[in-house]
Amino acid sequence: MLRISKLFTIFFFIIFSCPTNAHVQHYDYLNLIEFDIYRNNNHVGKHTFSFESSSGSKLSVKSEIKFEIKKLGIVVYKYFAEGTEIFENGVLIKFNSKTKQNKKEKYVNMKLENDKYVIEGSSYNGDAPLEYVIGTWWNHSIIKAKAQISAVSGRIIEQNVEFLGKEKIKIGDKTYNTLHFNFISSDKKLAKKKKLNTHVWYEEKTFNWVKASFDKSGKWEYRLTTLK
Repeated sequence: MLRISKLFTIFFFIIFSCPTNAHVQHYDYLNLIEFDIYRNNNHVGKHTFSFESSSGSKLSVKSEIKFEIKKLGIVVYKYFAEGTEIFENGVLIKFNSKTKQNKKEKYVNMKLENDKYVIEGSSYNGDAPLEYVIGTWWNHSIIKAKAQISAVSGRIIEQNVEFLGKEKIKIGDKTYNTLHFNFISSDKKLAKKKKLNTHVWYEEKTFNWVKASFDKSGKWEYRLTTLK
């Protein structure tokens, strides 16, 4: 269930009640989004999204994540992931990803078929309704989704989303007026390592993703560096 502060109920009803395709069209002007990734305030890698539109109705969003963790100058953990989201008329019709965590490999192959998503993933094989959103975070329609689909393994993550208020945050030499949300797994029986608990900040006027943070074997932050 989506829980939102009463003071902002009307505001979010107006902004976020529009269909998913309208949300995706907010990003028609984008070409590139880049984030620096930090763990315990140490820079460890980057996350990049590339946007390409064609024929006025199709949108391809390619993402790449690469980071590594070192101890005493020695790499002890390496992570690389790449994925592609394909939209047609604002609707996600296909998603594919490959992820390598050290030597462990994960994947998602997903397509729209008969008004539902058919998922073949390393953690889940089955169907999902159109209302579920891929958990790549850039698309702010994830805020109103009952569940997100893991971009790494395809597993279904049912969620509660809490709006924590408007905040000014500074990244580098730029200050953003943002909307702060906390995404939490609604299934309390999940093992701790599988539970979702992520804070995400979207710019108030554009709904662009500018920051995220979560705790998982350290404190992680994604900080926007490039938006064009």
